[in-house]
Amino acid sequence: MAKIKISDLSLRATVGTNEWERKNKQDVLINISIEYDAGRASQTDDIKDAVDYKNITKRVIKTVEASRFHLLEKLAATVLEVVMKDKKVASAIVRIDKPHALHFAKSVSVELFAHR
Repeated sequence: MAKIKISDLSLRATVGTNEWERKNKQDVLINISIEYDAGRASQTDDIKDAVDYKNITKRVIKTVEASRFHLLEKLAATVLEVVMKDKKVASAIVRIDKPHALHFAKSVSVELFAHR
């Protein structure tokens, strides 16, 4: 098994319950960890045998930037669905951080996990 990590993908999304959060996009940091069987890819050196993390990242960016959610939980679940659409992905963890969501805290995050 191999693990791919996408770290601190910095995007802007409409996420929050306050009126001002609904009007202005918020900064979010997305971290994704993907596990898959890389046996074939490590032998063939062919992208068709690997998880195409660039393509997954493009789909995540498109989804998040077009999103309008009240809760980080829903945003994280939506990103996790995008990742899990790749049938080669055996399991994935998605963590979404919302910087400065609370006074005196660097960020608030939600983490979700899925596996086949």
